[in-house]
Amino acid sequence: MNLPEQPSDSPSPAQMRASDADRDSVADRLREALAEGRITPEEHAERIDAVYSAKTYADLEPVLADLPSEQAPRPRVDLRKEEVLPPPPPQSSTLVAIFSGVERKGRWLVEEQTNVACVFGGAELDFRQAVLSRREVTVNITCVFGGVNIVVPPGVRVQPSMVSIFGGTDSPGDDTIDADAPVIKLTGMNLFGGVSITRREVGETRRERRRRERERHLEHMERHLERHQEHLERHLERREEHRRRRDERRDHLRELREERRRHR
Repeated sequence: MNLPEQPSDSPSPAQMRASDADRDSVADRLREALAEGRITPEEHAERIDAVYSAKTYADLEPVLADLPSEQAPRPRVDLRKEEVLPPPPPQSSTLVAIFSGVERKGRWLVEEQTNVACVFGGAELDFRQAVLSRREVTVNITCVFGGVNIVVPPGVRVQPSMVSIFGGTDSPGDDTIDADAPVIKLTGMNLFGGVSITRREVGETRRERRRRERERHLEHMERHLERHQEHLERHLERREEHRRRRDERRDHLRELREERRRHR
């Protein structure tokens, strides 16, 4: 059976248009690469900009060219990695700091429930490279005259529901709204102590985090000013329309009065 010949001017697979799903898949792979330490936060930001400005598969290929992927017969987005790291070994799910300090950072396994007790001590929990055993985990904190510092990566939802007595809990204001995002619940009691929650990218320093938050604040202010400008323009348009109608009514009334005078 003879197949019809393809037109000579048909686009190659690499020049075919990429869909929103393709761009989102590449963005997810970049987030994984950032979490694994394969790319820096600066490289991640540059590549994300390139992804969402890409129009064809050829534009998407360079973004993942130096990341682990399986060769395919045609240009496509492949999210499968060459090797899967084994889960980290389990550790005690109870952390105690009495007149001392305790920490969990790096790649560690987070059990379904983790208990933290701080009495005149401090604890630091870094979840940026942690492996959650469940999509939703609970950290039960008992903090008496102590402090707990918690660092979470973007894309993880934090739900604090602690009881504070002469203490406080600082939560990040940029929590994710993704319904499928991992959830870290914070329960327990805070007495004369403090629980601080910050959000940072993997490998991001405090100075870089402050700069990112400052940039996000400036973007928020710019959007607020744009909305204010749009509201002001609409207000001026409505006022101008009101003035035009008022002048029309005034002219109409003047014409009516003149018409009455002529008929007297």
